[in-house]
Amino acid sequence: MAVFTDLTREEILAVLDNYPLGKFVDIQGIPSGIENTNYFLTTETGRYVLTIFERLDFSQLPFYLGLMQHLARRQLPVPEPCETSEGTLLTQVRGKPVAIVARLPGKAIKSPQPEHCALVGQLLARMHLEARDYPVFQPNLRGIGWWKEAAASLEPYLPDDVFPELVEEVIYQDSVHRRADFEQLPAGPIHADLFRDNVLFDGGKIGGVIDFYFAGCGPWLFDLAVAVNDWCVDLDSGALDRRNAASLLQAYHAARPLGESEHALWRAMLRAAALRFWISRLYDQHLPRPAAVLRPHDPSRFERILKLRVQERDLPWPSAACGQP
Repeated sequence: MAVFTDLTREEILAVLDNYPLGKFVDIQGIPSGIENTNYFLTTETGRYVLTIFERLDFSQLPFYLGLMQHLARRQLPVPEPCETSEGTLLTQVRGKPVAIVARLPGKAIKSPQPEHCALVGQLLARMHLEARDYPVFQPNLRGIGWWKEAAASLEPYLPDDVFPELVEEVIYQDSVHRRADFEQLPAGPIHADLFRDNVLFDGGKIGGVIDFYFAGCGPWLFDLAVAVNDWCVDLDSGALDRRNAASLLQAYHAARPLGESEHALWRAMLRAAALRFWISRLYDQHLPRPAAVLRPHDPSRFERILKLRVQERDLPWPSAACGQP
């Protein structure tokens, strides 16, 4: 767990004074995540998640919290932010933004099966469709601009045979992002981090989708590629699990039909999704922030995935859509 801000009991009680959530009962650190400080919070009114934002500032957070509120009120299994006694979605501690959201049921699964992937594909399509009328715009802060900046900062830390490969892919993606057909892809608010540890299964259904703090506005196809590169691969090799991929893509397509323009850019978006997490994991490994406990994720996983997505001749695509990218 990354604990950047280790709260005292007095600070916890001071935060709770801003909310109509009743008396404090218990608080426990959450053993995952490397961006923010997260706690499971229990009060006399229920169970919540308290997040202290370590990178995002007060001007950026209304987009994320508002999107969560928007989707939760559309009956999607998204944690709804709690309002303070003054009707806001944020408070602060030590000058850092703080939010408290509802804690949803279920737990993440380590080895998803096709039936899990179908539920994820269906839900991701619903999230895209329901967020279309969300009125706030914010670019993906971990998008192409950040990739270029982060890659440049990593040069002193990477082997001579690795850094050119990274830069070559960044240049390729920059050219893709400048294309007219990319700019015309269906787009809107996206989760941008829909890994298997961010989906909670409660019996045979999805109990919750969590961690919206990498969300932004961008192509829905990129969001789909992020999900496929995690839910539909062997974690050790990065190889695609064809059954899982077919299940996820078919369920997504049934809810939100994929177009030919998306099909044409499918390989590029799978590569983009791999590059984004290869860069961010390299960055966390070589340029970490101080924390009480911090275990950066292995960046080599997405280096392998990227190379495979470049080389693979036959990429999965919904059977109802024709052709191969």
